Amino acid sequence: MINRVILVGRLTKNPELRYTPNGVAVTSFTITVNRPFSNQQGEREADFIPVVVWRRQAENAANFLQKGSLAGVDGRIQTRNYENNEGRRVYITEVVADSKH
Repeated sequence: MINRVILVGRLTKNPELRYTPNGVAVTSFTITVNRPFSNQQGEREADFIPVVVWRRQAENAANFLQKGSLAGVDGRIQTRNYENNEGRRVYITEVVADSKH
């Protein structure tokens, strides 16, 4: 089976660097990727895709990327879920970056 994603887009805000309790760096950000077609009004639409980066690449992303930066992401799609404070199940789909270009 193959689960591979390659995206090129711009960051919507500055990356957020955090560390797990074990000291592992993790950075998250959202990139916007234009769709290859226009809507009925002639406007280009875009998708906003959440990205998670781990370890040394997470620190590099936090140090060298900022809002508006053009970034290439090579990774895999991951889904997860959790129960929020109101007791509702929340589902999240994100790209886990394996390498950045």
